[in-house]
Amino acid sequence: MTENLPRTARPLRVLAAMSGGVDSAVAAARAVEAGHDVTGVHLALSANPQSFRTGARGCCTIEDSRDARRAADVIGIPFYCWDLAERFREDVVEDFVAEYEAGRTPNPCLRCNEKIKFAALLDKALALGFDAVCTGHYATIVENADGSRELHRASDMAKDQSYVLGVLDEKQLAHALFPLGDTITTKDEIRAEAERRGLAVAKKPDSHDICFIADGDTQGFLAKRLGKAEGDIVDGATGEKVGTHDGAYGFTIGQRKGLRIGHPAPDGKPRYVLDISPVNNTVTVGPVEALDVTALTAIRPRWCGSTPAAPGTYTAQLRAHGGETEVFAEVVDGELRVTFTEPVRGVAPGQAIVLYDDTRVVGSATIATTTRTAAAATA
Repeated sequence: MTENLPRTARPLRVLAAMSGGVDSAVAAARAVEAGHDVTGVHLALSANPQSFRTGARGCCTIEDSRDARRAADVIGIPFYCWDLAERFREDVVEDFVAEYEAGRTPNPCLRCNEKIKFAALLDKALALGFDAVCTGHYATIVENADGSRELHRASDMAKDQSYVLGVLDEKQLAHALFPLGDTITTKDEIRAEAERRGLAVAKKPDSHDICFIADGDTQGFLAKRLGKAEGDIVDGATGEKVGTHDGAYGFTIGQRKGLRIGHPAPDGKPRYVLDISPVNNTVTVGPVEALDVTALTAIRPRWCGSTPAAPGTYTAQLRAHGGETEVFAEVVDGELRVTFTEPVRGVAPGQAIVLYDDTRVVGSATIATTTRTAAAATA
């Protein structure tokens, strides 16, 4: 079994982030087995854990912290619970709300990795004398001959989580461990390994959805935070009002269901959300073909290594569970400019685009604007 852990002359002092789930528990156990000096830590991310997801489906509940502590006891490592609730509220929850209010579609898990697990947590770990932070993410780190490190996809593409780690820079990669990344196995086998190790979380369900939205109702969560704001739904081709909504923040580009449109399109085909304008609180809809995007501009790029020196051809991933698509990308005035070989659909401002060179993660940026096809523009 390869472990995706560095081979060093001395054991590393490792801080294992333990969510209370099976992946992070097995990752911590493998780090111990590799000879490292491991301490477990659970991140308390809510001032009121009961308000977060219950039923062992999240990573922010009291039961999760107890599961993490029990796992640490079985593994035989020290365990602590660190309160990062205020930082999480400011950097993840408030950012999530603000992005939706501005008509964009954020990825809170990616934001959490950037601002919490590999910024706040890593900074604190290094200040306390730890060498690295270990998590249960499925991704691999390759160390080059010159000592630099690269982030690559997991060996098992079905479980690859490199997309949500694409915000990590070279310094953060130098202090990150992903013991599950080289595992070519099913989740059932990971659970079987946990059971062999005596970890009670072996049969615990995986987390789903957004951890800080207790009931999974994103639109309801946003409505409570932003209030009801009635507006129009208009047809992109004719400008005709075809419906109303209670808040433009409740929609995402490419959405088809829940539009509450009063009458069908003339051609009888379904309509999709094409644009969200928070300025006039208007949602624009149209045919699926109008979603075709040929190019985009992305801001705030973060590189997993050096900035690409020249324009080039890469593959790109646009959502956590999406596929790859070929692109031509270049950095212009600090922004990432991307042209797609073939049009893609459902691309929304606020999403992250992650570039790959084969399996290597080149970097990530936040989509700011998109260019639609000429046909879509006149549709």
